[in-house]
Amino acid sequence: MHKMVKIDTQHGTYALKLLNPFVMRKENTMDHYAQAERLENLLEQRGIPILPALYLDGRKMQEIDGEYFYLFDYFHGKALKINEITAHHCKEMGKVLAEIHRIDKKYEPEAFCEMSIDWNLYLAEMKYSNTKLYTMLKDALPVLQDCQHKGNQARKKLPQIVSICHNDMDCKNVLWNGDEYRIIDLECLSYHNPFLELFELALCWSGYEDCNIDFQLFQFFLQEYKHAGGEMPRDWETLYDCNIARLEWLEYNLKRVLGIDCGMDEKEIGMQQVEKTLRLILYYFHMKEQILEHCRL
Repeated sequence: MHKMVKIDTQHGTYALKLLNPFVMRKENTMDHYAQAERLENLLEQRGIPILPALYLDGRKMQEIDGEYFYLFDYFHGKALKINEITAHHCKEMGKVLAEIHRIDKKYEPEAFCEMSIDWNLYLAEMKYSNTKLYTMLKDALPVLQDCQHKGNQARKKLPQIVSICHNDMDCKNVLWNGDEYRIIDLECLSYHNPFLELFELALCWSGYEDCNIDFQLFQFFLQEYKHAGGEMPRDWETLYDCNIARLEWLEYNLKRVLGIDCGMDEKEIGMQQVEKTLRLILYYFHMKEQILEHCRL
């Protein structure tokens, strides 16, 4: 969504994140970033292994000629590929997630906006734009509509609890150097339901992104979260149905393909992400029984 640049200077090496201009124009974007920065400071104070944005002139977010960016110290690490993830990595992630969730837990309802994506509209637009994606979207349409409906209903049944959540702490957003690691991409920090984030991340760290869940790794993640003092959910099926963020990511990338609210240079990556995301959604849909079976520790 954003662009990263490595910068070598006489004073050191840095990473610069150039924020997507179309995202920055959206309503309430600045409020979301301001909250994320406050939570980032809180995580840093608690010793969570994050890579925080640097302060320049008393602020983190920088702006030059209408371009917004963050600057970071450069961490010599790399994101793991799915086939590189071991039990150790899953346990570390389960442990640190429990630590994050315990920092500021609140027993209150979370305000969810009902998801109302018009899939038929995108299907009609795609018919004359990309034949391959049109066919894939048409075949997946019943699943997309079913997942959206069930997700909207399930979100009403979530336990009334929120805590600090990263909201995107999957494999690409944790850099490793041996056993040392740093959590990055902290602009998504906010208060959300911790049970849902636990479920989503246990899936991501156990192979869901490759449509090949290793249920042993899945359970290692859940078990370590529990051992680290994380509160465990009781209704796993509700969490399964609530896990519909992929639908929003699919819509975002359909807009990229169609040139809506984005630059034309994003069209190619949008096409790739639409294909990948559709495969993930269909895989997840067909794996329901196996996933729920392995949630029982």
